[in-house]
Amino acid sequence: MTVLLSTILTLSLLGILAAVVLYFVAQKFKVEEDPRIDEVEKMLPGANCGGCGFAGCRGMADALVKNDDISALFCPVGGGDTMKGIAAYLGKTAPEKEPMVATVRCGGTCEKRPRTNTFDGAKSCAVASSLYVGETACAYGCLGYGDCVDACAFDAIRINPETGIAEVDAEKCTACGACVKACPKNIIELRKKWPKGRAVYVGCVSKDKGAVVMKACKAGCIGCGKCEKVCAFGAITIENNLAYIDPHKCKLCRKCVNECPTGAIKLVGMEPLPKTPKAPAAKPAEGAQPAAAAKTAAATAAKAGAAAAAKPEQEKNESVKEQK
Repeated sequence: MTVLLSTILTLSLLGILAAVVLYFVAQKFKVEEDPRIDEVEKMLPGANCGGCGFAGCRGMADALVKNDDISALFCPVGGGDTMKGIAAYLGKTAPEKEPMVATVRCGGTCEKRPRTNTFDGAKSCAVASSLYVGETACAYGCLGYGDCVDACAFDAIRINPETGIAEVDAEKCTACGACVKACPKNIIELRKKWPKGRAVYVGCVSKDKGAVVMKACKAGCIGCGKCEKVCAFGAITIENNLAYIDPHKCKLCRKCVNECPTGAIKLVGMEPLPKTPKAPAAKPAEGAQPAAAAKTAAATAAKAGAAAAAKPEQEKNESVKEQK
């Protein structure tokens, strides 16, 4: 019994001693955290999506408080209003950034890009992309297994069952970039968000030559350059057999849409420009002769006139001969 009590007493003393040591160590090495971090974290959306570049809103709040210059920090979910509120609270200048939206750059629907085989593996874009090109002859298009859908925390993207391509709801999209990172084909891009949901972009990322593209997808970009020639703002460039429209230079004039022979340039939220009909060939007026016929008639008349003028002279010469 004595041994048991002594053991319990010894362990209790050791526990108390360890607690005292830990307390003094904690006091010596404790880090004073700025209370503003908690307040800024409350002002953030709390989505913890990683769109700001940090693992969560806590990391973003810590960076906003500790950095004097926050121009490089931006919360895409909260947007400009949230950043202005935080900047006003911290007494700093808020960064100005235009709204962005995720854009799926693929127009290869089931009709335009027919299936050539069937994938029986895990229904994952990452898995399918690592094993083979996909169920079609196009190695660049949307696989349609929904990795982007799983990555989106805002229910802003879905797979259209009819086309087999991912579609983005611009009203729900926060431009966090999670779907961009999840797509193994790199067909999702954050682009400038135009008012009223308008957009003009090339719905293709294939870098193959035109003949190869047309065999795989009838809606692919063939790099013909017609769109680049018609653009008056220098917003379109052709590189690696692929056209790209810079959203910061594009003025939504829509001329390139009519010029694209394959329909690879997508138009959203607007009607296409009316195509200018070719002027019909002018018909000759009634009673007017065609140019060639008029020319022939004029030549004939000239010959007849010359013959008529020469005839009296000829008759005169014959008369003189008879008198002799």
